[in-house]
Amino acid sequence: MVGKTEFSKEMQAAYSFKGKSLEIGAASLNGECLPEVIIKLPLKSFNRHGLIAGATGTGKTKSLQLITEKLSESGVPVLLMDIKGDLSGIAKPGAVNDKLKERCALLNIDFKPKGFPVELLSLSDQKGLRLRSTVSEFGPVLFSKSLNLNETQSSIVSLIFKYCDDHDLALLDLKDFKAVLKFITEDGKAEIESEYGKIAGSSVGTILRKVIELEAQGAEKFFGEMSFDTADLTRKDKDGNGVVSIIRLTDIQDRPNLFSCFMLSLLAEIYNKFPEAGDLDEPKLVLFIDEAHLLFEEASNELIKQIETIVKLIRSKGVGIFFCTQNPQDVPADILSQLGLKVQHALRAFTAKDRKAIEKAAENYPISKYYKVDEVLTSLGIGEALISALNENGIPTPLVACTMQPPTSRMDVLTEVEIDELVNESVLVKKYGEVIDRESAYEILNSKVKRAQQEDDEQSNSKGTTKNKKDKEPENSLENFFKNPIVRQVARTAASTLTRGLLGMLMGKGSRRRG
Repeated sequence: MVGKTEFSKEMQAAYSFKGKSLEIGAASLNGECLPEVIIKLPLKSFNRHGLIAGATGTGKTKSLQLITEKLSESGVPVLLMDIKGDLSGIAKPGAVNDKLKERCALLNIDFKPKGFPVELLSLSDQKGLRLRSTVSEFGPVLFSKSLNLNETQSSIVSLIFKYCDDHDLALLDLKDFKAVLKFITEDGKAEIESEYGKIAGSSVGTILRKVIELEAQGAEKFFGEMSFDTADLTRKDKDGNGVVSIIRLTDIQDRPNLFSCFMLSLLAEIYNKFPEAGDLDEPKLVLFIDEAHLLFEEASNELIKQIETIVKLIRSKGVGIFFCTQNPQDVPADILSQLGLKVQHALRAFTAKDRKAIEKAAENYPISKYYKVDEVLTSLGIGEALISALNENGIPTPLVACTMQPPTSRMDVLTEVEIDELVNESVLVKKYGEVIDRESAYEILNSKVKRAQQEDDEQSNSKGTTKNKKDKEPENSLENFFKNPIVRQVARTAASTLTRGLLGMLMGKGSRRRG
């Protein structure tokens, strides 16, 4: 048996940091909790991302809640993806019970119930601030991925985005995109084909059907204005606590493709909008993606590569991403290798497949002279976890079993009344509450088609106008149409230099218009 004194000295030295750190629990060895050996996580390394894993009922959601609380107390804003709907309780102080008293006595700590500043967000009709993005901001790459298009079909989508970007035509919602799709194959077909070549009608038909399928999943609620400003994720309350933004996603579990594309668009938006930060003493924002397998299970290899790229790049913006899932194998290996902090709760070995999964999971952790990882993984109790982190110099800390502190906020959901109160008190809900449907591609193109039809009728009923018509520039020219000052006025990118950044998303000053 390894000496307790040697273990205590090594762990106390490894998990003590000069800068700000979060106290999450105490080390344990051979099943014994050692309250004097406090385990901390350095804030400086939170932009190096992380993993919280473990079987159902082992405490990983409570670990997510605990770390979120500690970050908020330290003034770090947090964004949570709440798939199961059990994280809203962070807004209210926790209640004392016998199990909680027992855990606090074991760790030799006092329990002080505390609620945290919470903002509820939603992609659907659930109560909370409605997250929206315009089709233009989503970009051709992600929009094609969300439709699951092939290369030929994706090239047509890119053509539409390019033409609308070049001519300041606003693509705000799905009806705008369908209107342009129809226009380039009917009234504007000759103009488009003269500039870009022929477009296969069968491919256009497939794209239209895919858009309709996306609408059936509720995506029309997501695409539109006013667009959400990612800067609103980095707020603090009057006491300096980081605001915890919770996206309520309980009704999107059966739409993993839409979820993965939304998440990728959000990460790309944060990457494009946040300035370079380098190594900060604490992160600007930390995201927790609960039930992370939903992000990857329907994703193509190309989409996974794009997620991997963002995970690598976004840490330079001072942003950390944590994936929460049952088994580390749910996260692709290339992404798993980018995660500096790992909080591994117990795994269960009920079958031969489970045992093999545990063996593979054990390989993700550093070799330890104090623990046999594969054995510890099946013997951890509820609220206990193996911890491996990066210290302030980016060097992995030794693996340690940790008895986690309990969260101080409510370990249960808010009631409907409490949710209503929280939403009614929100400043942002008032800011984003109004659905804006201003004049955009749909209205403009419909008006253009009607005008063209009226002019055709007038021409057929008029005589002697042929000579005058020859002196005029063709009225059906798309180039003239897009130069129309009315069109340019309503375009969201007016008076700005518009470019597309990572994954084809809009960048540049003025690229986001807010009503």
